[in-house]
Amino acid sequence: MKKVLITGAQGQLGYELPRTQPKGYDCILTDRAELDITHATAVNAFVAECQPDIIINSAAYTAVDKAEEELALATAINATGAENLARVAKDQGIKLIQVSTDFVFNGKGHTPYPVDAKPDPQGAYGDTKDQGDQAVLKLLGDDAFIIRTAWLYSAHGNNFVKTMLRLMAEKPSLGIIADQIGTPTWANSLAEAIWCAIENDSTGLHHWTDAGVASWYDFAVAIQEEALVLGLLDKKIPIKPLTTADYPTPANRPAYSVLDKTSTWKALGLESNHWRVALRKMLAEVTC
Repeated sequence: MKKVLITGAQGQLGYELPRTQPKGYDCILTDRAELDITHATAVNAFVAECQPDIIINSAAYTAVDKAEEELALATAINATGAENLARVAKDQGIKLIQVSTDFVFNGKGHTPYPVDAKPDPQGAYGDTKDQGDQAVLKLLGDDAFIIRTAWLYSAHGNNFVKTMLRLMAEKPSLGIIADQIGTPTWANSLAEAIWCAIENDSTGLHHWTDAGVASWYDFAVAIQEEALVLGLLDKKIPIKPLTTADYPTPANRPAYSVLDKTSTWKALGLESNHWRVALRKMLAEVTC
């Protein structure tokens, strides 16, 4: 059995990883209470005690707007935490899977970002994640494995899908941003891709989301349609498309953050389902 240390186990990806693990792996699930990755001494001691073969860093500060105010905390978790894990991985010969984000790009493009596109984050969240990625690359070199993803959701935790289900049940109508384009991604899909990468002993920079593209407005419309079919909602409400200017936020969001998965699909021998297929599967879990 290979031991896999998973950070951020209470998050969406951390929840899906043990549910999708193949045979032959023993997951050690940690969250901040068990392992504070912002402290190198704690990381070194924990790793020395449990002696994992693999570390999956799914811990992250993901509150995009609050990161503008809580920069020190976001930096500690997203940048320093990743660096601490990379350093112990290098020292102990442990494989590290670093999970990153579409927010490392500026969102000003009009075609999917390839894995070798130059990062240009526009806010604190993306910047601190990029700092963590760069630390991993610097320390681990050719042994580094970084997988960027986007618009993550799951039946577990807080996310856009669950927020929409709640609001659609409570509100007479909704306004949703229609000029930010990306790809909704079920955390279960990402977890399966990570396990595939581990089994293939993959290295390098990778992108993984579900297939296809959507605006947040498109995503919300699909959530309502699928939820009505499954009986999660009992009425249809109007959904109005908004512009980013209609709904200002403290942090800038990428206008276009579709990731090019072509090289990752080829490397892993695994392709994504369309995001709407994945959404349907996730909502079926909510009905259980």
